[in-house]
Amino acid sequence: MLDYALQLGSDCPFFIINRPCYATGRGEVLETIQLDLSAYKFIIVNPGIHVSTAEAFSLITPTLPSRSIKQIIHQPVESWRTDLKNDFEDPVFKKYPEIKQIKDGLYKAGALYASMTGSGSTVYGIFEKNIKMNLVFPGNYFMKELINKF
Repeated sequence: MLDYALQLGSDCPFFIINRPCYATGRGEVLETIQLDLSAYKFIIVNPGIHVSTAEAFSLITPTLPSRSIKQIIHQPVESWRTDLKNDFEDPVFKKYPEIKQIKDGLYKAGALYASMTGSGSTVYGIFEKNIKMNLVFPGNYFMKELINKF
């Protein structure tokens, strides 16, 4: 089934495994990892903006973090804001500032960590489960709260 999922897209096998994974290659080489985020809820927001993956890749300047991502994700979630960065964000935010406004809005609402997913345009925030928040985004944006079970 993983081989069939890979034919659909490089990141599709992840959804078959449905567990926290560290991905390498094009996203198809997956190593399951221990990561407990069950104390948090997630808010995902999509503004309905199409970001071309090919264009996003042509604009990035990949950087190596000072520590490996595997190390960073085992730090407290609050530290991810300074240590865990999506290299696609800077060029995508420059071209589509409304996507950056989503990330800023999630932090304003109390997110411990927020990031754009992949090359965009969905942005997610990780919040403490019991936090009360007032998120206001344009009516045409898709927004969903997810309670994590992992």
